[in-house]
Formats: sequence, structure tokens, C-alpha cells
Amino acid sequence: MRSKLSALAMALSLSAALAGPTAATPVAAQSTAAFQSVLQQIGQQALAAGVSQAVIDQNLGGLTPDPSLLVEGTRQPEFSRTLQAYVADAASPGRAARGRQFAAQWAGDIAAAEARTGVAGSMLLALWAMETDFGRDQGSRDVLRSLATLAYARPQTPSFRDEVVAALVMIQRGVARERLRGSWAGAMGNPQFLPSAYLKYALSLEGRQNPDIWSSVPDSLASIGSFLRQSGWTPGAPAALEVMLPAGFDFPVLRQGAAAWARAGLRPADGTAMPASGEAMLFLPSGAGGPAFLLFANFWVLKAYNFSDSYAMAASILADRIAGRPGVRAPWPKGETILPQQDRERLQRLLVALGDYKGVVDGRFGPVTREAIHAFQRRVGYAPSDGYPSAALLARAEAEAKRAAAN
Repeated sequence: MRSKLSALAMALSLSAALAGPTAATPVAAQSTAAFQSVLQQIGQQALAAGVSQAVIDQNLGGLTPDPSLLVEGTRQPEFSRTLQAYVADAASPGRAARGRQFAAQWAGDIAAAEARTGVAGSMLLALWAMETDFGRDQGSRDVLRSLATLAYARPQTPSFRDEVVAALVMIQRGVARERLRGSWAGAMGNPQFLPSAYLKYALSLEGRQNPDIWSSVPDSLASIGSFLRQSGWTPGAPAALEVMLPAGFDFPVLRQGAAAWARAGLRPADGTAMPASGEAMLFLPSGAGGPAFLLFANFWVLKAYNFSDSYAMAASILADRIAGRPGVRAPWPKGETILPQQDRERLQRLLVALGDYKGVVDGRFGPVTREAIHAFQRRVGYAPSDGYPSAALLARAEAEAKRAAAN
């Protein structure tokens, strides 16, 4: 599932809600009358948004909930696999080669999209690949029905109702109803935009009043660039930069300015100069024994597209490969495994108890959790203090928690 949200704040607020259908709120157990009541409320909201009664009646009338959303497994691989395994699939050399073929085929339109949005064509192609494998997998569900079902089954998440209204606004503006096909969560077209994202970010290079993100490659790439630029993308700046660490580096901090990283002895792995400015976070996805990256502001913009570190890293690596750069240079550790979900949550709870973590206990190890791990490592003298959640680190946290409880 690829859900394009209208802003990073919306991505944060919906990340849990869009994690997948559950049996906790079975649509089958709800009455048809209750579903129709939700549709009536959505209709009133759509009227206030300028949608005509005729469009509302034609598109919500006769709509039924989609029961398959209650049982379909939707766990996202970017949250449950090692980064090296995820990258091996998502940013494979074969996919990069196809990206270079498209770069040659659509060179003029890509140049126009770059000029309009400030986003490099290699990144536009990388996100197109990440979302739909260059258009081969756009999804076939009825988006309006899916979103109405989610609005009905999860009344605690009003954004689903907003997305139904946005879909109706699209129809009101002339987007054909049959175009609204996509993922179970309502993402559509080559960029996998939710309806609200379409209304805000979709951009036509071909002069259409309603950009064609389904079958027009130029419109699709321009729309991806529009999303990134309006979300804060800095033209010409990196997202993730692989770096080489100096011998004996002891990881005193994980976040500081580029100039400070250069003074600490870090060097870009491709031999280029360190960026002159910008704060960057040191990210060691496999710990001190694997590749090291500096994550700049554009990395967090990529997370507005999909709220996953693995997704943003794979997109950055794939963009490098499409642009002809070699991708990751340092070797990944062999036989790497990821902590099981229950252990990741256990580690977060321990860090909460020890006073090092104040985030959500959800088993997702983003920058907040990794910085908490680093703080714990530095405090107890654990080396290397690389912010990496290993089994050994979990055992040390358990020992520290027992020691603290005993005192």
C-alpha cells in the first residue's frame, strides 16, 4: 500500500490508521443502515465543499462496504525487513536499468518536470518505480468504495471521510469515475496519490485541466515532483549520502551540521566533497559493521511520501543507481536479522522505563527510537554507540532495567 498524504503532518497522524484493516471493527457486524448514515454525513460534507447533489447521489447511491478490507493482510515490508533485504528488491540493479531506459525514453519530459519542480529526474523515476513498478501495478480496487468502507469502519479517523469528499470533488471537476481505481487505502495512479493529494499536488505538463496521473508519464512524473517540492524539497541537495567513517570513530553524536561531520572525519563514499551546509543525521541501518549514511533534510521530505526510513533509503539508493552512480559501496553484514516485533516493542518499553525514550511504543525504529538507543548506549558505556537495535542491545537494556529496579 502506498498512501500519498496531503502533508507530512497528515502522514504522521494517519500512519497508524493506514497500517491495515483489522478485525477489531468488522464491517460485516455493522448494519447497512449505519453505513448509509455515514454516506449521508459524507454527502453533507461534500455539499459544503461545493459538490453538487447530483454527483453525490450518482456516486454514493448504491455504494456498499467492501468486506475484504477486514481480512486482507496489509503489513508493509518496509517496516518488517532489514534494510539490506528491502533495498535488494526495491532498488535492484534490474529496476535501476529499467529506470535508465525510461530516462532515455522520456528525456525531454523529465527535463521539463525537473525545471518545474526542482527535483532530479532520477528521483522522480525512483519514486515511480517504488510506487507502481513504473506503472505496472497501480491497483484495481474501487477507490471510492474502499475509502467509504474505511470511513465507516473507522469513525475515529475522520481523514477517511475527507478523502471520500476529495474523490467526489475530483469527479465534480471532471475526472471520470472509472479513473478512481487503486489500492485498498485509496491510493491511485502512477504516483499513488490519495484524492486529497491529487487535488493539491497533481500537475500536468501536457496542459490538462485534470492531470492524468494514470496513463500520462509526463503528468505523473511532474506530479511526483510537485508533491516533493511543495513538501519542502531543496533542489540540488542530497537526501541520503553514504559516508566513510574514520578509524576508531566512537559515535559521540548522531545529529549535527555537515561541516561538523566533515571536521569529525566523515567523507562521502563517492569521493565528492561533503555538502557545505545542512544538518544531517548519521544512520547506520545495520549497525557499525555495515554501511553508514548521512540523512539530510530531503530525506525527511521523502518520508512525507511514505513514512518509512527503509522506503526513503531505498528511493535514494535507487535514484543514485538510475543516475549512474553505484549505489551502496560498503558491504552489508552477512546473515543480518531484524528483531521480532515483540522484541522491538520490548526494547522501546525498556527505554521508556529507563528514561531514554519518550516516543510511541510501536516497534518501528525511526530516528526518535534510534536516538534514544544512542542516548542509552552513551549513558551506560555501551560500544559501539551506533543507535542500532541488536539482540545484544536488548539484553543490555533488560539488565539495566533490572539493576535500576533493584535499586
